Amino acid sequence: MTTKTATTAAEDRELLRSVAVNAGIIAAGYFRTDLKTWTKENASPVSEADIVLDGFLGNALLAARPDYGWLSEESVDNPERLTRRRVFVVDPIDGTRGFIRGEDSWTVSLAVVEDGIAIAGVVYAPARDEMYDAALGEGARFNGQPLVRQRHPGRTAPLIPAPGAVHQELQNTALEYTRGPAYPSLAYRLVQVATGHLDAAVTRRGAQDWDIAGAACILKEANVGFEDVCIGALRFNRPEIRHGALAALGEPSLKAPLHAALVKVYGCPQPQEVDLERR
Repeated sequence: MTTKTATTAAEDRELLRSVAVNAGIIAAGYFRTDLKTWTKENASPVSEADIVLDGFLGNALLAARPDYGWLSEESVDNPERLTRRRVFVVDPIDGTRGFIRGEDSWTVSLAVVEDGIAIAGVVYAPARDEMYDAALGEGARFNGQPLVRQRHPGRTAPLIPAPGAVHQELQNTALEYTRGPAYPSLAYRLVQVATGHLDAAVTRRGAQDWDIAGAACILKEANVGFEDVCIGALRFNRPEIRHGALAALGEPSLKAPLHAALVKVYGCPQPQEVDLERR
């Protein structure tokens, strides 16, 4: 009897890429149309396109990998995912507000997480024809070519988008920087640090696994630091899927001022909370 060889991270990445392209085609049929939209209990918007894509992604991905778990922004959480070694982590449309407004930087954000680590990730911006992907140990790519961070020539100060309270705190320091564009899709914002279009990107407390898992794999493979400013390395597919304040840093010299600003604005969890978050 032959033993089935485990699926590699690169094979999972290719599956995510293929399915993301098809999801983008479906989403394009809803983009800049008279969408049905409503508001979820947490006051975040959702559209009919989010729900249709969630159904498509669930069917396509789980048909290909029936032994994987499932975690999606638009699906009811099933604790069974905690018993699976590998899990799909999915945001059908990251940046729904921008999608509804007709802005073009929304993304399909997909990841495979193994034992808490994102081992394959895709962030696909269909309206911009931009595909970012990575597999653990295989490097990051942009539209199929190796993704190498390149700081834009002529930029004299770091370009950093961040919430208003963090900017106010940074303005009280000696850091010279330019306030960057706040793309509605957090995943898209993060991968722009990998390209060099941004020098850093930060998030307030509360980002969830599906917001960041795909981008986390891409950033790691592009050698861009990305961590919780209080507890360090990120872990996914835990009972608690919300994260603390996060920073992605293309320029290591930005770590001290950005981490300090985020801690000042959002604080850090108590030691017992850290223990729970690491589980």
